[in-house]
Formats: sequence, structure tokens, C-alpha cells
Amino acid sequence: MSGLELDRAWDLHPQVSVRPEPFGALLYHFGTRKLSFLKDRRLLAVVQGLKDAPTARAACTTAGVPAPDLDRYGAALAALVRSSMLVERTP
Repeated sequence: MSGLELDRAWDLHPQVSVRPEPFGALLYHFGTRKLSFLKDRRLLAVVQGLKDAPTARAACTTAGVPAPDLDRYGAALAALVRSSMLVERTP
């Protein structure tokens, strides 16, 4: 289990900046001064797609994440939630 509810809406924390890189991306949180590395371009596509998707699952689907890999991507997103890079979107 990933620890992240894929059927909820998530987004980047407003204080997080994303810098795409050839290996994936760097995420920097200006509030906590934490730096996170995304070492997967598809995970970057998921993270960037969160703002337009109704759920994290929908962002994964749009980014082309195969169903068998959803748990792995959910775990990666959960790690970003624990590091305050992602926050749950509220209506």
C-alpha cells in the first residue's frame, strides 16, 4: 500500500518550484528548504499533471502509468507528501 489515496486530488505545495532535468526533475520547497529529486520523467509528468487532474489516479493515467505500476507511483507520491512537496487539494 502506498499511503497516499490515489482517488483524492493533490497538487504541488504553493511554495514548491519544479525544475525539469534530463534525469527527471528537482523540486525545491522554499518554506522548508527541502530538495527532492524525481528520477523518472513519467513521475514528473504525473506531478505536473496533478493540478489539472481530478485525482492522483487520473494524473497517473494521463501520464501513461500502467495499472500494475500504480502502487509504485502512489508510493513515490506519498513520499512527496511526507516531505511537504505535495498537498491535498481542497474544494
